[in-house]
Amino acid sequence: MKTGEVLVELNDICEYFSVGKKKLKALDGINLVIHSGEVLGIVGESGCGKSTLGRVISRIYHPTKGQVVYKGMVSNVPRREEKEHRLTEKQKKEYCKNVQVIFQDPYSSLNPRHTTRKSIIRGMEVHNLYPGHQEERMKELLQMVGLPESAADRYPHEFSGGQRQRICIARALSIEPELLICDEPISALDVSIQSQIVNLLISLKERLGLTMVFISHDLSVVKYICDRVVVMYLGTVMEVADSQELYRNPLHFYTKALLSAVPIADPEVEKKRHRILLNGDIPSPVDAPKGCTFCSRCPYADALCEKERPALKEVSPGHLVSCHHLDRIEKEETKEGAYVTV
Repeated sequence: MKTGEVLVELNDICEYFSVGKKKLKALDGINLVIHSGEVLGIVGESGCGKSTLGRVISRIYHPTKGQVVYKGMVSNVPRREEKEHRLTEKQKKEYCKNVQVIFQDPYSSLNPRHTTRKSIIRGMEVHNLYPGHQEERMKELLQMVGLPESAADRYPHEFSGGQRQRICIARALSIEPELLICDEPISALDVSIQSQIVNLLISLKERLGLTMVFISHDLSVVKYICDRVVVMYLGTVMEVADSQELYRNPLHFYTKALLSAVPIADPEVEKKRHRILLNGDIPSPVDAPKGCTFCSRCPYADALCEKERPALKEVSPGHLVSCHHLDRIEKEETKEGAYVTV
Protein backbone atom coordinates (compact mmCIF):
# COMPACT_ATOMS: atom_id res chain seq x y z
CA MET A 1 0.00 0.00 0.00
CA LYS A 2 1.16 3.51 -0.73
CA THR A 3 1.82 5.06 2.62
CA GLY A 4 3.10 8.46 1.52
CA GLU A 5 4.53 10.62 -1.22
CA VAL A 6 7.34 9.41 -3.46
CA LEU A 7 10.64 9.39 -1.58
CA VAL A 8 12.91 7.74 -4.18
CA GLU A 9 12.35 7.33 -7.90
CA LEU A 10 14.41 5.07 -10.15
CA ASN A 11 14.40 6.11 -13.80
CA ASP A 12 15.62 3.57 -16.39
CA ILE A 13 18.39 2.25 -14.13
CA CYS A 14 20.98 0.09 -15.91
CA GLU A 15 24.09 -1.39 -14.30
CA TYR A 16 26.56 -3.09 -16.62
CA PHE A 17 29.88 -4.68 -15.67
CA SER A 18 32.68 -5.39 -18.13
CA VAL A 19 33.44 -9.09 -18.64
CA GLY A 20 36.23 -9.22 -21.18
CA LYS A 21 34.90 -7.55 -24.30
CA LYS A 22 31.27 -8.09 -23.29
CA LYS A 23 28.89 -6.43 -20.82
CA LEU A 24 27.21 -8.24 -17.95
CA LYS A 25 23.78 -6.63 -17.56
CA ALA A 26 23.13 -6.82 -13.82
CA LEU A 27 20.28 -4.30 -14.11
CA ASP A 28 18.59 -3.46 -17.38
CA GLY A 29 16.01 -0.69 -17.44
CA ILE A 30 14.59 -0.61 -13.90
CA ASN A 31 11.78 1.88 -13.24
CA LEU A 32 10.43 1.97 -9.67
CA VAL A 33 9.21 4.33 -6.98
CA ILE A 34 9.63 4.00 -3.22
CA HIS A 35 6.96 5.73 -1.14
CA SER A 36 7.70 7.43 2.14
CA GLY A 37 6.92 5.20 5.13
CA GLU A 38 6.52 1.94 3.21
CA VAL A 39 8.48 -1.31 3.29
CA LEU A 40 9.27 -2.35 -0.27
CA GLY A 41 10.25 -5.99 -0.73
CA ILE A 42 12.54 -7.12 -3.56
CA VAL A 43 12.56 -10.84 -4.33
CA GLY A 44 13.94 -13.15 -7.00
CA GLU A 45 16.44 -15.95 -7.39
CA SER A 46 20.18 -15.50 -6.91
CA GLY A 47 21.77 -13.38 -9.61
CA CYS A 48 18.61 -11.46 -10.51
CA GLY A 49 20.11 -8.10 -9.46
CA LYS A 50 18.43 -7.52 -6.08
CA SER A 51 21.57 -6.56 -4.17
CA THR A 52 22.96 -4.59 -7.10
CA LEU A 53 19.77 -2.52 -7.13
CA GLY A 54 20.15 -1.82 -3.41
CA ARG A 55 23.75 -0.70 -3.96
CA VAL A 56 22.72 1.65 -6.76
CA ILE A 57 20.03 3.21 -4.56
CA SER A 58 22.56 3.74 -1.77
CA ARG A 59 25.24 5.21 -4.12
CA ILE A 60 27.67 2.37 -3.44
CA TYR A 61 27.44 1.86 -7.21
CA HIS A 62 26.91 4.50 -9.86
CA PRO A 63 24.46 3.35 -12.54
CA THR A 64 25.74 2.83 -16.07
CA LYS A 65 22.61 4.60 -17.24
CA GLY A 66 19.62 6.25 -15.58
CA GLN A 67 18.96 8.36 -12.50
CA VAL A 68 18.10 7.91 -8.84
CA VAL A 69 15.92 10.82 -7.74
CA TYR A 70 15.53 11.52 -4.02
CA LYS A 71 12.76 13.93 -2.96
CA GLY A 72 12.71 15.43 -6.44
CA MET A 73 16.50 15.92 -6.55
CA VAL A 74 18.79 13.85 -8.76
CA SER A 75 21.09 12.02 -6.33
CA ASN A 76 22.83 9.23 -8.28
CA VAL A 77 23.76 9.23 -11.95
CA PRO A 78 26.58 7.74 -14.04
CA ARG A 79 29.88 9.13 -12.79
CA ARG A 80 30.52 10.93 -16.07
CA GLU A 81 27.24 12.87 -15.66
CA GLU A 82 27.78 14.19 -12.11
CA LYS A 83 29.14 17.55 -13.27
CA GLU A 84 26.26 17.95 -15.70
CA HIS A 85 23.76 17.50 -12.85
CA ARG A 86 25.85 19.69 -10.53
CA LEU A 87 25.99 17.19 -7.69
CA THR A 88 28.10 18.82 -4.98
CA GLU A 89 30.05 16.93 -2.33
CA LYS A 90 27.66 18.31 0.27
CA GLN A 91 24.64 16.89 -1.60
CA LYS A 92 26.31 13.49 -1.97
CA LYS A 93 27.17 13.39 1.73
CA GLU A 94 23.64 14.40 2.73
CA TYR A 95 22.15 11.69 0.51
CA CYS A 96 24.47 9.04 1.97
CA LYS A 97 23.38 10.14 5.44
CA ASN A 98 19.72 9.71 4.56
CA VAL A 99 20.13 6.30 2.88
CA GLN A 100 21.82 3.60 4.95
CA VAL A 101 22.42 -0.12 4.32
CA ILE A 102 22.28 -3.21 6.53
CA PHE A 103 24.32 -5.92 4.80
CA GLN A 104 23.82 -9.67 4.66
CA ASP A 105 26.92 -10.68 6.62
CA PRO A 106 27.24 -8.62 9.81
CA TYR A 107 30.73 -9.92 10.57
CA SER A 108 32.32 -8.80 7.30
CA SER A 109 30.53 -5.42 7.42
CA LEU A 110 32.02 -4.54 10.83
CA ASN A 111 35.64 -3.47 11.27
CA PRO A 112 37.23 -6.19 13.46
CA ARG A 113 39.55 -3.61 15.03
CA HIS A 114 36.75 -1.29 16.11
CA THR A 115 34.78 -1.68 19.32
CA THR A 116 31.01 -1.36 19.19
CA ARG A 117 31.37 2.17 20.59
CA LYS A 118 33.66 3.26 17.75
CA SER A 119 31.55 1.58 15.06
CA ILE A 120 28.41 3.43 16.17
CA ILE A 121 29.93 6.81 17.03
CA ARG A 122 32.02 7.06 13.85
CA GLY A 123 29.03 7.99 11.69
CA MET A 124 27.97 10.71 14.11
CA GLU A 125 31.48 12.18 13.97
CA VAL A 126 31.54 12.21 10.17
CA HIS A 127 28.16 13.97 9.95
CA ASN A 128 28.71 16.16 13.02
CA LEU A 129 25.66 14.84 14.89
CA TYR A 130 25.05 15.02 18.63
CA PRO A 131 28.25 16.97 19.46
CA GLY A 132 29.06 16.47 23.12
CA HIS A 133 26.31 13.84 23.48
CA GLN A 134 27.51 11.05 21.21
CA GLU A 135 28.21 8.68 24.09
CA GLU A 136 24.65 9.08 25.40
CA ARG A 137 23.24 8.59 21.91
CA MET A 138 25.33 5.43 21.46
CA LYS A 139 23.93 3.97 24.70
CA GLU A 140 20.39 4.87 23.61
CA LEU A 141 20.91 3.06 20.30
CA LEU A 142 22.25 -0.05 22.03
CA GLN A 143 19.17 -0.14 24.22
CA MET A 144 16.97 0.43 21.17
CA VAL A 145 18.35 -2.67 19.41
CA GLY A 146 18.30 -4.84 22.54
CA LEU A 147 21.96 -4.85 23.60
CA PRO A 148 23.39 -4.01 27.05
CA GLU A 149 25.65 -0.99 27.62
CA SER A 150 28.52 -3.41 28.34
CA ALA A 151 28.54 -4.30 24.63
CA ALA A 152 30.10 -0.91 23.86
CA ASP A 153 33.65 -2.01 24.73
CA ARG A 154 33.58 -5.38 22.99
CA TYR A 155 34.79 -6.33 19.49
CA PRO A 156 32.79 -8.02 16.70
CA HIS A 157 34.32 -11.47 17.25
CA GLU A 158 32.97 -11.46 20.82
CA PHE A 159 29.33 -11.43 19.67
CA SER A 160 26.97 -13.95 18.11
CA GLY A 161 25.67 -13.43 14.58
CA GLY A 162 22.38 -11.99 15.79
CA GLN A 163 24.13 -9.58 18.16
CA ARG A 164 26.46 -8.41 15.39
CA GLN A 165 23.46 -7.69 13.17
CA ARG A 166 21.92 -5.63 15.98
CA ILE A 167 25.15 -3.59 16.12
CA CYS A 168 24.93 -3.03 12.35
CA ILE A 169 21.35 -1.83 12.75
CA ALA A 170 22.39 0.55 15.55
CA ARG A 171 25.24 1.85 13.40
CA ALA A 172 22.89 2.49 10.48
CA LEU A 173 20.42 4.33 12.72
CA SER A 174 23.11 6.45 14.39
CA ILE A 175 22.98 9.10 11.66
CA GLU A 176 19.16 9.23 11.50
CA PRO A 177 18.50 7.94 7.95
CA GLU A 178 15.14 8.19 6.23
CA LEU A 179 15.62 5.11 4.04
CA LEU A 180 17.05 1.83 5.31
CA ILE A 181 18.12 -0.74 2.72
CA CYS A 182 18.11 -4.22 4.27
CA ASP A 183 20.11 -6.49 1.96
CA GLU A 184 19.12 -10.00 3.09
CA PRO A 185 19.72 -9.04 6.75
CA ILE A 186 18.61 -12.40 8.18
CA SER A 187 19.87 -14.99 5.67
CA ALA A 188 23.23 -15.44 7.45
CA LEU A 189 21.59 -15.93 10.86
CA ASP A 190 20.24 -18.97 12.70
CA VAL A 191 16.55 -19.61 12.12
CA SER A 192 15.86 -19.07 15.83
CA ILE A 193 17.33 -15.55 15.59
CA GLN A 194 15.78 -14.50 12.29
CA SER A 195 12.34 -13.74 13.71
CA GLN A 196 13.89 -11.58 16.45
CA ILE A 197 15.70 -9.40 13.89
CA VAL A 198 12.60 -9.12 11.68
CA ASN A 199 10.45 -8.07 14.65
CA LEU A 200 13.14 -5.58 15.68
CA LEU A 201 13.12 -4.02 12.21
CA ILE A 202 9.33 -3.75 12.25
CA SER A 203 9.30 -2.08 15.68
CA LEU A 204 12.06 0.37 14.63
CA LYS A 205 10.21 1.18 11.43
CA GLU A 206 7.06 2.07 13.38
CA ARG A 207 8.93 3.90 16.14
CA LEU A 208 11.17 6.01 13.89
CA GLY A 209 8.93 6.35 10.82
CA LEU A 210 11.51 4.71 8.55
CA THR A 211 11.12 3.81 4.90
CA MET A 212 12.67 0.43 4.10
CA VAL A 213 13.76 -1.65 1.13
CA PHE A 214 13.83 -5.30 2.22
CA ILE A 215 15.80 -7.64 -0.08
CA SER A 216 15.26 -11.33 0.61
CA HIS A 217 14.88 -14.86 -0.73
CA ASP A 218 12.42 -15.77 2.02
CA LEU A 219 8.98 -15.11 0.57
CA SER A 220 7.17 -15.84 3.84
CA VAL A 221 9.19 -13.14 5.64
CA VAL A 222 8.63 -10.71 2.76
CA LYS A 223 4.88 -11.14 3.07
CA TYR A 224 5.07 -10.56 6.83
CA ILE A 225 7.11 -7.37 6.74
CA CYS A 226 6.52 -5.70 3.35
CA ASP A 227 3.77 -3.41 2.05
CA ARG A 228 4.67 -3.86 -1.62
CA VAL A 229 6.75 -6.49 -3.42
CA VAL A 230 8.92 -6.27 -6.55
CA VAL A 231 9.70 -9.56 -8.34
CA MET A 232 12.96 -9.47 -10.33
CA TYR A 233 14.45 -11.84 -12.89
CA LEU A 234 17.79 -11.44 -14.68
CA GLY A 235 18.08 -7.71 -14.04
CA THR A 236 14.51 -6.80 -14.96
CA VAL A 237 11.22 -6.35 -13.09
CA MET A 238 8.61 -9.03 -13.73
CA GLU A 239 5.83 -7.93 -11.37
CA VAL A 240 5.05 -5.27 -8.76
CA ALA A 241 2.05 -5.35 -6.43
CA ASP A 242 0.86 -4.78 -2.89
CA SER A 243 1.99 -7.67 -0.71
CA GLN A 244 -1.46 -9.12 -0.02
CA GLU A 245 -2.46 -8.79 -3.67
CA LEU A 246 0.70 -10.47 -4.96
CA TYR A 247 0.36 -13.49 -2.69
CA ARG A 248 -3.37 -13.79 -3.27
CA ASN A 249 -3.31 -13.21 -7.02
CA PRO A 250 0.13 -13.57 -8.67
CA LEU A 251 -0.15 -12.94 -12.41
CA HIS A 252 3.28 -13.48 -13.94
CA PHE A 253 4.20 -17.12 -14.55
CA TYR A 254 7.57 -16.61 -12.82
CA THR A 255 5.88 -15.23 -9.70
CA LYS A 256 3.54 -18.22 -9.62
CA ALA A 257 6.52 -20.57 -9.85
CA LEU A 258 8.33 -18.79 -7.01
CA LEU A 259 5.31 -19.00 -4.71
CA SER A 260 4.67 -22.64 -5.55
CA ALA A 261 8.16 -23.46 -4.25
CA VAL A 262 7.54 -22.03 -0.76
CA PRO A 263 7.27 -24.95 1.70
CA ILE A 264 4.20 -25.28 3.93
CA ALA A 265 4.43 -26.65 7.47
CA ASP A 266 1.09 -28.49 7.17
CA PRO A 267 1.75 -31.87 5.43
CA GLU A 268 -1.89 -32.23 4.35
CA VAL A 269 -1.83 -28.87 2.56
CA GLU A 270 1.61 -29.59 1.13
CA LYS A 271 0.38 -32.85 -0.39
CA LYS A 272 -2.39 -31.14 -2.36
CA ARG A 273 -0.26 -28.36 -3.80
CA HIS A 274 0.73 -28.17 -7.45
CA ARG A 275 4.43 -27.33 -7.85
CA ILE A 276 5.33 -25.34 -10.95
CA LEU A 277 8.67 -26.54 -12.32
CA LEU A 278 10.53 -24.23 -14.66
CA ASN A 279 12.20 -25.95 -17.59
CA GLY A 280 14.98 -24.57 -19.73
CA ASP A 281 18.25 -22.92 -18.83
CA ILE A 282 18.78 -19.58 -17.14
CA PRO A 283 20.31 -17.26 -19.74
CA SER A 284 23.65 -15.66 -19.02
CA PRO A 285 23.40 -11.98 -18.07
CA VAL A 286 26.41 -11.50 -20.37
CA ASP A 287 24.32 -12.70 -23.31
CA ALA A 288 20.75 -11.94 -22.19
CA PRO A 289 17.81 -12.40 -24.58
CA LYS A 290 16.91 -9.37 -26.69
CA GLY A 291 13.24 -9.73 -25.86
CA CYS A 292 11.69 -10.96 -22.61
CA THR A 293 14.43 -12.14 -20.25
CA PHE A 294 12.18 -14.99 -19.06
CA CYS A 295 11.34 -16.35 -22.53
CA SER A 296 13.79 -19.29 -22.37
CA ARG A 297 11.94 -20.77 -19.36
CA CYS A 298 8.36 -19.70 -20.05
CA PRO A 299 6.00 -22.30 -21.61
CA TYR A 300 3.99 -19.49 -23.23
CA ALA A 301 6.91 -17.79 -24.98
CA ASP A 302 6.70 -17.29 -28.76
CA ALA A 303 8.49 -15.31 -31.47
CA LEU A 304 7.15 -12.02 -30.10
CA CYS A 305 8.65 -12.72 -26.68
CA GLU A 306 12.04 -13.48 -28.24
CA LYS A 307 12.11 -10.25 -30.25
CA GLU A 308 10.37 -7.65 -28.09
CA ARG A 309 10.69 -6.97 -24.39
CA PRO A 310 7.26 -6.51 -22.74
CA ALA A 311 6.63 -3.22 -20.98
CA LEU A 312 5.77 -3.13 -17.29
CA LYS A 313 2.04 -2.37 -17.48
CA GLU A 314 -0.53 -1.65 -14.78
CA VAL A 315 -3.23 -4.32 -15.05
CA SER A 316 -5.11 -3.23 -11.94
CA PRO A 317 -4.56 -0.39 -9.44
CA GLY A 318 -1.02 -0.77 -8.11
CA HIS A 319 -0.46 -4.14 -9.82
CA LEU A 320 2.11 -4.03 -12.63
CA VAL A 321 3.17 -6.98 -14.80
CA SER A 322 5.69 -7.41 -17.62
CA CYS A 323 4.27 -10.06 -19.97
CA HIS A 324 2.99 -10.28 -23.57
CA HIS A 325 0.63 -13.21 -22.88
CA LEU A 326 -0.90 -12.43 -19.52
CA ASP A 327 -4.43 -13.33 -20.64
CA ARG A 328 -3.35 -16.83 -21.71
CA ILE A 329 -1.52 -17.45 -18.44
CA GLU A 330 -4.52 -16.34 -16.38
CA LYS A 331 -6.85 -18.70 -18.25
CA GLU A 332 -4.62 -21.77 -18.33
CA GLU A 333 -2.68 -21.59 -15.09
CA THR A 334 -5.36 -20.72 -12.54
CA LYS A 335 -5.47 -24.02 -10.67
CA GLU A 336 -6.30 -24.58 -7.05
CA GLY A 337 -3.01 -24.98 -5.24
CA ALA A 338 -0.85 -23.82 -8.16
CA TYR A 339 0.52 -21.22 -5.79
CA VAL A 340 -0.02 -20.70 -2.13
CA THR A 341 -0.52 -17.86 0.32
CA VAL A 342 2.37 -18.39 2.72
